[in-house]
Amino acid sequence: AAAAAAAAAVAASSVAALHRPQPQPPHGRVQGAAAVWEGFSMEEAIAHADAGQARSAARAPAEVLADLQRGNARFWTNTAVRPERSAFERRALISKQFPSVAILGCSDSRVPTEIIFDQGLGDIFTIRVAGNVLDAATVASLQYAVHHLKVKCVVVLGHELCGAVKAAQLPAEQLDSEPPELASALKAIKSGLDQSRLAHLRDCRASDREAVTTNVKQQVEKLARDSGFMQKVRSGDLLVVGAFYEISSGIVDLFHEVAADESSKPSAGVASCYVPKDAFALPQSRGTAAAGGA
Repeated sequence: AAAAAAAAAVAASSVAALHRPQPQPPHGRVQGAAAVWEGFSMEEAIAHADAGQARSAARAPAEVLADLQRGNARFWTNTAVRPERSAFERRALISKQFPSVAILGCSDSRVPTEIIFDQGLGDIFTIRVAGNVLDAATVASLQYAVHHLKVKCVVVLGHELCGAVKAAQLPAEQLDSEPPELASALKAIKSGLDQSRLAHLRDCRASDREAVTTNVKQQVEKLARDSGFMQKVRSGDLLVVGAFYEISSGIVDLFHEVAADESSKPSAGVASCYVPKDAFALPQSRGTAAAGGA
C-alpha cells in the first residue's frame, strides 16, 4: 500500500510529463490552412541525435531514476503514453544510441521492460535472461552500457512468480535431470538462496517475493564488487539498484541501492541501501568496444 501511495504521488507530481513533445519536422511549408511536410535530411537527423545525446548526458542519475518511477506509475495507473518515436526520431537513432538506464531483467514474456516503465525506442539498454542473473555475457553487457554508453542507472529487475527462481528451489538431483546448461543456470541461482530461511515462510506469495528479492540482492551485490562500477557510484555518476515487479498490480518497487559510503541514504522512492564491505574485490574490466550500437 505504501509503495502504491508513493508511486501515485510520483504520478500526480508529473502530469506535465504525461505527453512528451514530438519534434517538429525540419522542413515544412504552409499551403492554405495546412502545413505540408517536406521531409528531412540525414544530416538533420544526426544533429537531432547529437542534441538528444547532450540532453541525456546532462541528466543526473537521480533524474533518470525518477523518470523510470514516473513511467511505471503511468503504466500501472493506465495512463501510459507509449512514447513511440516519430519517423524523424527513428531516423536519428540510426547514427547512435544514448540510453540513460540499463536494466538486467528476466526473459519472462510478462515483463517487457520498456512497457512497464513506459519508455520508448532508445531509452533503455535492456539485457534479459532467465532469472535476471549475472554471468560473463550479462556482466559484459552492463559494463559496455556503463563505460561506453554512459548510462546513469543500472537496475536489476526481478518479478513476481519468476519460474527460474522457483525452479532453482527444487532438489539438486531434480535439477541434474535438466539439460546441462539449464541445470547450471538454476544451480547458480540456488546457491544464492537461503532455503532454510525461506522454509519458515508459510504464505506462498510471501515466500515467492522473498526468494525473488533475495536473488535480486545477490546480483546487485555482485555488481558492487566491480571496481569500475563502484568508482562511478562514488563519484555520483551512477546508481545501481534492485527492483521487484509485481505482475498482478503492475507496480515496481525499488530497493537495495548500492551506497557510495556508509553515510549514504537511498534515493527518493527506494526502500533500502546496501553498503558494500569489499567494493574493490574485483579488478575493473577494460572494455575495447567503441561507443555506439551494440
